[in-house]
Amino acid sequence: MTNIPETGRTPRVQIRLVVIQILVLSLLGTLGGRLWYLQIRNGDEYAKEASGNNVQQVVQPAVRGSILDARGVPIADNETRLVVSASRTDLLKMKDDGKAVLTKLAAVLGMKPQEVMEKVRLCDAKTPQPCWNGSPYQPIPVTDEATTQQALQIRERSEDFPGITAEPEAVRRYAAPGKSNTAQVLGYLSPVTDDEITKAKDSESPYLRSDQVGRSGLERQYDKELRGKAGVTRYEVDNLGRVIGKAESDAAEPGSNLVTSIDSRVQRVAEYELNNAMKVARQQFDKITGENYKADSGAVVVMEAKTGRIVAMASAPTYDPNVWVGGISAKDYKNLTGKNSDYPLLNRAIQGQSAPGSTFKVVSTAAAVEAGYEWDGGYPCTSSYSVGGQVFKNFEGESFGPISLGRALEVSCDTVFYGLADREWKKDGGINPKKGEPKDYFFKAAHQFGLGKETGVDLPNEVTGRVPDRQWKESYWKANKDAWCKTGKKDGSYVEKIAYENCLEGNKMREGDEINYSIGQGDTLVTPIQEAVIYGALANGGTMYQPTIGKAIVSPDGKTVQDIKPKAKGKLPVNKTALKGMDEALAGVVTRGTAAWKFGGWPQDKIALHAKTGTAEVYGKQTTSWFSTYSKDYTVVMTIAQAGTGSGASGEAVRNIYNALYGVQSDGSIDDKKALLPTPEKSLPKIQSDGSIDAPAISKDPAKDQHASESPSPGATDQQLPAGTAPSPTGSNRDTRRRTARPKKRRRLLT
Repeated sequence: MTNIPETGRTPRVQIRLVVIQILVLSLLGTLGGRLWYLQIRNGDEYAKEASGNNVQQVVQPAVRGSILDARGVPIADNETRLVVSASRTDLLKMKDDGKAVLTKLAAVLGMKPQEVMEKVRLCDAKTPQPCWNGSPYQPIPVTDEATTQQALQIRERSEDFPGITAEPEAVRRYAAPGKSNTAQVLGYLSPVTDDEITKAKDSESPYLRSDQVGRSGLERQYDKELRGKAGVTRYEVDNLGRVIGKAESDAAEPGSNLVTSIDSRVQRVAEYELNNAMKVARQQFDKITGENYKADSGAVVVMEAKTGRIVAMASAPTYDPNVWVGGISAKDYKNLTGKNSDYPLLNRAIQGQSAPGSTFKVVSTAAAVEAGYEWDGGYPCTSSYSVGGQVFKNFEGESFGPISLGRALEVSCDTVFYGLADREWKKDGGINPKKGEPKDYFFKAAHQFGLGKETGVDLPNEVTGRVPDRQWKESYWKANKDAWCKTGKKDGSYVEKIAYENCLEGNKMREGDEINYSIGQGDTLVTPIQEAVIYGALANGGTMYQPTIGKAIVSPDGKTVQDIKPKAKGKLPVNKTALKGMDEALAGVVTRGTAAWKFGGWPQDKIALHAKTGTAEVYGKQTTSWFSTYSKDYTVVMTIAQAGTGSGASGEAVRNIYNALYGVQSDGSIDDKKALLPTPEKSLPKIQSDGSIDAPAISKDPAKDQHASESPSPGATDQQLPAGTAPSPTGSNRDTRRRTARPKKRRRLLT
C-alpha cells in the first residue's frame, strides 16, 4: 500500500510546484532588475528623453546671404515686407478652430477664405499644396504682400484678430525683367521637403522644416553658404500643447554673401541685345520656307578670356524670379512649365544644345593640322563636293579656288572641310575599318577641345552636348535599331529612308556622316558655354578654363573671405604655329570674312576682334544662328534658334555688346567714359563689419534709362545702357547721350 502525505500531494506534484515557484521567483527577479536598471541606473537619461517629448521648438529663419555682382551691387538680396501670419496654437483654442477669424482676415487681405484656410493647414500625405510644411508651433505666413493699410487694420483691431500678426520680415528679392534679372543664373527658392530633411539629418548643414532651399542656379549651387543657420527657441508644453515655459534659445546666424563675376550692367546689355536680336530676326523671312523666322529661344555668354569667369549669361525666353517668392501660384507655375511656355526655366547657356554649324570649324582645322595637313596648303574651295551621287554644296554655291586653311576659316568654305574629312575617312578604312586602324583625328580633336562633357561651370544641371564618334554611334544604334527597322522604308519618305539606312548600318561611320560632322552638322551638339570655353582658349593662347560665376564667399561681417580661384582644365590640341594662324584667320572674319558686313568701322587696330559665324541646319526647323567671338579680354558667344544666319541674326547684337564693354561709338571712336568694363574687374567689393558694402548707388529715376520699365524694380542696379548699345531697326546707333557718372555710396544689406 502506497503512503500518501496528509496534504494529499504526491512527490511528483510537489516537484512541479517547486519548479513553478522557482520560475515565478526568477521572473519577479528579472522584472525587479529591469525596473532598477530603468529607474535607478539609467533613470536620468530616460527622464531627460521623456521631458523632451514635452519640448517644442519655434524656428527663427536665418537671413539668407545676398548674391552680389562683381562691383558689390546686389542681384539677389532681401527686402523687408509686411508679413501677415497666423498662430495655429491660438486658432485651435477657439470653438470654431479660428474659422471666423480667418474669414475676417481674408476680407481684409482681399483673399478668399478658403485660400487663407488652406495656407494655414498642415501638410501631410493626404493634403495637397498649398499647406504649411513647417512646425505647427510657429507663426504660419499667410501673405508677404500686405499693404501698410492692411497691416494697420490688423494691428489696431487686434481684438478682432486673435492669433494674427502683421510684422515686417526679410524675404528674398530679385531684380525684375528689364533690370538685369539674371533669372536662370540666380535660380529660386522653395520650402525644404521631408526627404531632404531626412537625407541631410546627419550632415554638417542639416535642414530645419522651415528652411527655404535653392532649387536651381546659384541659389542651389551655393545653398549651404547662403542659407546660414536658423535660430531655435524651445518651449515647454503640456500634453495639450499649451506653452508652460521657455527652455532655451539659439540665435540665428545670417548666411554668407556670394560675390560673383557677373557685372549687372553688362548683364543687362546682354539681355537686351539678345531679346532685341530675336525681335529683329522675327521680322525677317526664311528663304526656304518663305515664312518669318520664329527666333523662339537663344542665349549669350560673356566670359573673361584669361580666367573663365562669367561676366554675363543671358537666356531667352526669361521670366521674373520673384514669382517664387512667398510660394508660386498654380497659374504662374503652368506659365513656366506648360507645353506652351517655351520653358523659360531652362538656362539655355548651359542646357541648350544644338548643332554648332561653322563655328565648329576651328575644331576641324585643328584636327586637320594634327592629321598632317599643311596650314598653307592649297585646298580646293569649290561650289560643291560630290560623294557617291550625293552633292554637298558650299554655302550659296560660293567658290574661292585653292585656298589655305586660314582662308577657309575666313570665308567659311564648307567644301574644303568636306574634302579633308572625306580623305581622313578613307584613310581610316572607310565604312568597315579594321580593328585599331581608325585614327579618327576629327573626333579626337572634339574631345580634346572639351566637347561631349560638362565644362564644370558652377551651376547645376549642365548638359554635356554630343560628339557622334564611333562609340556613340554604336550605342545609339543599339538603343534605336528596333524602332528604325520597324518604321524604315527603302522607297518611303525622307524620314523613312533615313530610318531604313540607320536600321542597316546606323552603327557604322558612313562617309556622309564624317563629311557633315566636319562643318558642325549631323548629330553633333554643343552648348554656348562650351563654345565660350573654346573661343576663350583661342584668345588666351590655348588654355581652357573651367567657367565660374562665383568669385568669393564673404562672411556677413566681411571679415572672412573665401576666394574662388580660376581653374585651368587643359590645353587646346593646337601647336603655336596653327594657333597663330587661326587667330589671324578669325580676325580676318571680322575685317574681310563672313562677319565683315556687321563690323564696318570697327577700330580693329585698337581693339582686335576675332569671330566665327555659324548657320546650323536642323531638320524640320529653321536654321540656328551662331556667332562666337573674342577680344584680348573677353569672349562673347550668342546663339538664336530658328533665326537664320550667324552674322545676320546675331552679328549686330554681339557688336553692340562689345560697344558697351569698350565704349566704342557709332563712328568707331572710343569714349573711355562710356566703357562699361574695358578690362575685367579684379578686386572684390568691400563689405564692412556692419554688413554694409561699398557699391555704386542705385538709380531711382527710370526716365534716365532709355530701356527701363515704368518704375524701378527692387534691387535694380546702376545699369544704364551706354550710348550705342540699342540699335535702331536699321542698325544705326542713334543714342549718343552721355551716361552720367554717379558717386559711390555704402549700401546696407539686410542682415
